Amino acid sequence: MSTTTAPHRSVADLLAADRAHVWHPYASATRPGPVRLVERAYGARLVLADDPARPDEPRELVDGMASWWAAIHGYAHPALDAAVAEQLGAMAHVMFGGLTHAPAVRLAERLMDLAPAGLEHVFLADSGSVAVEVALKLAVQHQRGAGRPRRTRMLALRGGYHGDTSGAMSVCDPVGGMHALFPGRLAPQVFAPRPPARGADPAAVTAWIDEVRALARDHSDELAAIVAEPLLQGAGGMHAYPAACLVALRDIADEHGLLLVLDEIATGFGRTGTLFACDAAGVRPDVLCVGKALTGGYLSAAAVLCTREVARTVSDGEGGGLLHGPTFMGNPLSSAVALASLDLLADGTWAADVARIEHGLATGLAPLRDLPGVRDVRTCGAVGVVQLDRPVDVPRATDAAVAAGAWLRPFRDLVYAMPPYVASDAEVATVVAGITAAVTA
Repeated sequence: MSTTTAPHRSVADLLAADRAHVWHPYASATRPGPVRLVERAYGARLVLADDPARPDEPRELVDGMASWWAAIHGYAHPALDAAVAEQLGAMAHVMFGGLTHAPAVRLAERLMDLAPAGLEHVFLADSGSVAVEVALKLAVQHQRGAGRPRRTRMLALRGGYHGDTSGAMSVCDPVGGMHALFPGRLAPQVFAPRPPARGADPAAVTAWIDEVRALARDHSDELAAIVAEPLLQGAGGMHAYPAACLVALRDIADEHGLLLVLDEIATGFGRTGTLFACDAAGVRPDVLCVGKALTGGYLSAAAVLCTREVARTVSDGEGGGLLHGPTFMGNPLSSAVALASLDLLADGTWAADVARIEHGLATGLAPLRDLPGVRDVRTCGAVGVVQLDRPVDVPRATDAAVAAGAWLRPFRDLVYAMPPYVASDAEVATVVAGITAAVTA
């Protein structure tokens, strides 16, 4: 019998099937970790199915992760639901090769209006990792079209994370990333040290800039671009760094004819307090990658924006255009819901929400600095982080957070939260309680 027509199945049955057959991210298929069954979601909340194995757990959890940072407007938002339903009445998908449609055209225009000035061409991709792959191809094809075919390597930052596909992995941190597991599969890139932490001594910032400038000078004949997450390195360690470092990267790229590729997949659309993190530094990249919150967490979509000069050089080169074409690029459903998500951001109330959430996280998490085992507590916009002096016991920390009413997903030595912007003050307090419980567990 088809699973779509099968009769109602118990929670225990579904969880057993999940454990037997479903392979979850960053997890073992043969020794899977515990999962919880979500029945529905609304606002900033996840509603769990009644699990006989966990009778004492809360049925509703405040989602401190915003579905891996994407669901900035929360769940079941009426405007986003309506956008999907309306578009579904016209068409769910159509190929983007040789065809176009209004939602994609309007989305490209809207992104150009919102992004730093001068980014005039938009390539619609289908995930953040793919957007980074496209950006790396753009950089190489640009240098080749400019008569510099030996420039194929990237200057990336230690502590960075840009995705899980091969090209994206190659510019992730070479120690904390997955390089060691795929010897010979990843392009060898040039890595600069992790930038100093935000608030670092100016002398440390100057020393870092000098070191990066020297690296770029020494490798300038083989470098195509500098690749960085602006101001906040996400999954590589939730590390915030000074705007002066980003300004320096722009200057260094210009000095050596490199493209500056900024990965705003995690930081874009308000997460750090400005619409794009690079706005806070007054820096315009040559190539900008966005994703995650682009559709408000409804559908997978991403985009790569670039300057007219980059587009011209690539298009006039030997390939005759950008050599990439995802099957679902420009998907009408994702384009329509992305437009609706950007409409919700247009009134600017998100900025007050992000500031309010930052205040709630900063105030609530500050006492954790005095707990044993805590190395650091930091916030950056609607991001709150507690860094420990040892790796987190993820199952134990997760259980403790859930018991406090919050859904969190710790990793490495970090217990952190990026709640939806619609989270109320009381829900932010629940997230803080969840982090506190996870840390003390």
